[in-house]
Amino acid sequence: MQVEITNYGGIIKAVKVPDRVGQVDDVVLGHETLEGYLNRSRYFGAIIGRFANRIDRGRVALNGRTYSLQRNNGDHHLHGGYKGFDKVVWEATEVIDSDTTGLKLTYLSKDGEEGYPGDLHVTVTYLLTNVNELRIHYRAIADKETVLNLTNHSYFNLAGHGTILDHELTIDADSFTPIREGLIPTGEIKSVTNTPMDFTQATSIRARINCNDEQLRLAGGFDHNFVLRARSEAMKRAARVYEPRSGRILEVFTTQPGVQFYSGNFLDGSIVGEGGKVYGKHAGCCFEPQHFPDSPNHPTFPSTVLKPGEQYSQITIFKFAVE
Repeated sequence: MQVEITNYGGIIKAVKVPDRVGQVDDVVLGHETLEGYLNRSRYFGAIIGRFANRIDRGRVALNGRTYSLQRNNGDHHLHGGYKGFDKVVWEATEVIDSDTTGLKLTYLSKDGEEGYPGDLHVTVTYLLTNVNELRIHYRAIADKETVLNLTNHSYFNLAGHGTILDHELTIDADSFTPIREGLIPTGEIKSVTNTPMDFTQATSIRARINCNDEQLRLAGGFDHNFVLRARSEAMKRAARVYEPRSGRILEVFTTQPGVQFYSGNFLDGSIVGEGGKVYGKHAGCCFEPQHFPDSPNHPTFPSTVLKPGEQYSQITIFKFAVE
């Protein structure tokens, strides 16, 4: 397999893997030129930070002080603001050894950037291994108390074209965090049992996405955080996706407590991407390992507070196979 990464936004530009007969396709959505990422990004393949997902009205309280973050998604803060980590140029260094090849990316996010407190030194290392894994190791340290929630926003389509509706999905989660208007969590943790969110057994996305359900209506499909069975920092599987026509499989592993499953609801055919592909609704789907959305405003959610001098460290693995 082959992976292409640019240091603009730390973007995964392409992931090329064979199908069951050896036909190689790019299984992520992307643009052919930098101009596409600058002006029509949809966060394709990017590092997301400082805070992945939404924060209600951009408000974060730390040490008795309320910080106002940029509101770039209606009344809310989304994916780090107007200029999140997806829109900065990272310093890049090659990493090569006998078992892996990749890039080490570094960025200094200055105190006050998009409203966040503290200088934050961030390192993201991408490694492609000899066992068909793309490993992403995120590290960070800050000089003031802040909040941090990093992820990658790649859109996958294991067929290499068309939609993801016939992909068969398993999510290793028995519960999810319901949303209200604006896709902000209500604060509940709800069982997936007897809901369209139940992917505890392999199920096609098509079989669930058009169910008559308020949560699907609010998001226009799936755009929800799933609470993984093991919330500890131990590595565990979050999801498995199988595409029956190609035989391609993607497994997602993480040390994070949740994974956001997004079914490409806001893609509308206005973007022509790599190879002239038109990205219509559900042309790709995202699996974003992360802490829960709006965690700073829900004390019962796992904390996203990073204290001065404390080391932030988490790992995501995208593992590819074929059957």
